[in-house]
Amino acid sequence: MLDSLFAHGVGGSTDLPIPFLYAMVGASWALTISFAVLALAWREPRFDVPSRDEAPQPRPRRPWLAVLGAALTLWFLVALYAGKDGAGNGGLGALYIPVWVGLVPLALLAGHVWRDLSPWRTAQALVGRLTGRPDGFVAYPARLGHWPAAAGLLAFVWLELASPDPGDIDAVRIWVAVYVVVTIIGGIVFGPRWYDKADPFDVYSSVVAHLSPFVRDRFLDLHNPLRELPRIPVEPGLVALLGVLLGSTAYDSFSASSFWQSKSLSVLEHTLTLVGFCLVVAVLFQVASRATGGVTPQERAALPGMLAHSLVPIVVGYIFAHYLTYLLEKGQAVFYALLDPLDRGWTPLGDPTVHAIVSTHTSTLAALKVSFVVAGHVLAVVAAHDRALVVLPRAHRLSGQMGMLLLMVGYTFTGLYLLFSV
Repeated sequence: MLDSLFAHGVGGSTDLPIPFLYAMVGASWALTISFAVLALAWREPRFDVPSRDEAPQPRPRRPWLAVLGAALTLWFLVALYAGKDGAGNGGLGALYIPVWVGLVPLALLAGHVWRDLSPWRTAQALVGRLTGRPDGFVAYPARLGHWPAAAGLLAFVWLELASPDPGDIDAVRIWVAVYVVVTIIGGIVFGPRWYDKADPFDVYSSVVAHLSPFVRDRFLDLHNPLRELPRIPVEPGLVALLGVLLGSTAYDSFSASSFWQSKSLSVLEHTLTLVGFCLVVAVLFQVASRATGGVTPQERAALPGMLAHSLVPIVVGYIFAHYLTYLLEKGQAVFYALLDPLDRGWTPLGDPTVHAIVSTHTSTLAALKVSFVVAGHVLAVVAAHDRALVVLPRAHRLSGQMGMLLLMVGYTFTGLYLLFSV
């Protein structure tokens, strides 16, 4: 059972195509609410971003979480490199499900806890203390921004979605080894800023954590997450990073469709299609966010970065819609596999049976999928509308949002269509 679950990475969303009625109701609600927000919502910003002086400084990492993160990472590496030489390897499943898919709910519930758990930050801190260079040896180039993180995420989704065999344990071992070496060396050379800017999983967690309603400057600090979203730092490559996250998830749905599955394509063709999805998402966002009058060329060029945070709810909503059953059901198989990291036949909790928690409740699952997509869309429209009131000239506050509104409606229709058409 475990072999079949892990044989193809996370895979496409083949568990339940959304019924036509659910998809159309969801899309109609998204369209209606979007236009209502644009036409009737507030005309002065309510979630304006604080100044840099008001932004809180990063708190110290919690040592007990650093120890926990190091222990979990060691367990993962033992399972990956010393465990079963096949698709049922627990480390392989852990990379694709608890790490990749589980990162999003973890960040929503606990904030940027990845920063505390990161064993690579711990390694960098130890080396920095020993060498007397806690901030690294070279200043991180500001022009790089999040481009290395975007490249790292693209490399990961290529491994999962477009490589010859995502379940090839040797390929995954090589990918993880390269990632670990690059991440540790990058941290030693550039200091902690490497993880803030360039580590793909660390940056991904940080971005999603801004949408958490439970964590702000401290744990269990209930607040409106729409006030935190604008605090995502505007860095070069931010739009590209979000384009990779949204475009790759859309490609995952598309690649699981009967149309795509009927094709016999090369790795290059799969790769180009994946990159194409990511490029289309990012380029369309660039075009839509700049589609306003009354701004200088310099101000127009800055608009995509200023509005990029509004893509985060769409990314999160689509991740939940697409991967919910994988996390809740295939995640059980990963858990049981990790209890036997060396493939010795250990079953400390008894029979490792995977229970179908949501996939058998088809109507409920369909409603959840539509709700996740629509909720993400509505939050994105609200976030974009409020930020537009800050960055757009007063005379163009309404007309200047039309491009973004149409784009987000397009994202929603496309997401629901891909989930429906599998």
